[in-house]
Amino acid sequence: MTSSDAPDTADAPVGRRCFGDGDPLYERYHDEEWGVPVHGERELYERMTLEAFQSGLAWITILRRREGFRAAFDGFDPAVVAGYDEHDVERLMADTGIIRNRAKITAAVANARALLDLHGRGLSLDELFWSAAPAAAGTRPRPRTFGEVPASTPESAALAKQLKRHGFRFVGPTTAYAAMQACGIVDDHLAGCPVVLARAGR
Repeated sequence: MTSSDAPDTADAPVGRRCFGDGDPLYERYHDEEWGVPVHGERELYERMTLEAFQSGLAWITILRRREGFRAAFDGFDPAVVAGYDEHDVERLMADTGIIRNRAKITAAVANARALLDLHGRGLSLDELFWSAAPAAAGTRPRPRTFGEVPASTPESAALAKQLKRHGFRFVGPTTAYAAMQACGIVDDHLAGCPVVLARAGR
């Protein structure tokens, strides 16, 4: 989630979603996916790639093209995407079902290769991502307004640094934090959000 996805008011009323109210696709993503723990190399590679494509855009723009991205990038199978060549890049640049940004497309290919290199060193994207989970996760007060939700954290900065060290691109601290939110490594649902209220049995 980015500031462009937040409702207009800083103080979200109790019972209002953190974002997405009024759009069934967005509501479903908010209720069923955002903040839910994600594991698995392909799954994390997909989330990381989509967050990179989201940079500078509203998340709903990406969400509406998600199936197009999955088709264009062979289901985000990193072993397949790592083999893409310049012809594939040109194919993707002509695909109206995705965001046609050459730098982001080439980064997605480079990141698939970096992921395979990671495996070659006996590491995984899963352990790299989840090593960034805050030590105090689950104990910090839940944010009540969007002003309390950070754009990045020391943990996301450390994750971005680690990813870059392993050859990943388009993974600055802000993008890394958005991926951490999306993958449930942190849970930034606001205190008055219906998802939080449902968990509390209210």
